[in-house]
Amino acid sequence: MKYYKYFILTVAVIALDQMVKMLVYHNMNLYEEFNVLGSWFRIHFILNEGIAFGMKLSWPYAKVVLTLFRLAASVAGVFLMVKYAHKAIHPGALWAGALILAGAIGNLIDSLFYGVWLNNAPYDAPFKLFNGQVIDMLYFPLFEFTWPSWLPMVGGQEFHFFNAIFNVADSSIFIGVVILLVFQKRFFPQKVKPAASSHPTNSQTIANQAMANTLAGTEEDCCVPE
Repeated sequence: MKYYKYFILTVAVIALDQMVKMLVYHNMNLYEEFNVLGSWFRIHFILNEGIAFGMKLSWPYAKVVLTLFRLAASVAGVFLMVKYAHKAIHPGALWAGALILAGAIGNLIDSLFYGVWLNNAPYDAPFKLFNGQVIDMLYFPLFEFTWPSWLPMVGGQEFHFFNAIFNVADSSIFIGVVILLVFQKRFFPQKVKPAASSHPTNSQTIANQAMANTLAGTEEDCCVPE
């Protein structure tokens, strides 16, 4: 039971992530939005077809390569969790790792299967499998304002903070990474090397004594009259 408890957290977060995505998909229209807590926490349904952070590449197989990379990283993550659990690494690091793994697998499921299950692959995708779009919905525009018109490039434009739209899986990854960064020294303490002893070791003592005896014998020989 050294590592099973961490995978229970991973599975629970994946289940929550997929449940929220299905609730949004089946009960909201694309780009529909409603407020949860005032105007600063909203549910806003979008599909993320990009590689990462909304970025896109012109190569049609870029998303497939990324999905395969995420699949390999998730499999490696499972083995690393088991490995480090057996090495008795700090439990906090393993809980954080379980959150990161859950987020990675949660979004991987979207990329792998949603193109087929939900038929949401981009129109120009070479095929549906491995080209699913990730469902995002959590939106926290904490405040917004309009840039002064005299500012170059951004003058007159509206600014929203925080304008990224994400999901439960993204949140899980973010929380896990923050935990590792904040508690890094506690989770991975540096081993202090013992200072070299100022006292000679037993072997050194024996060697020094032998040398002293040799020198004493030489002095006695040189002083014996012929």
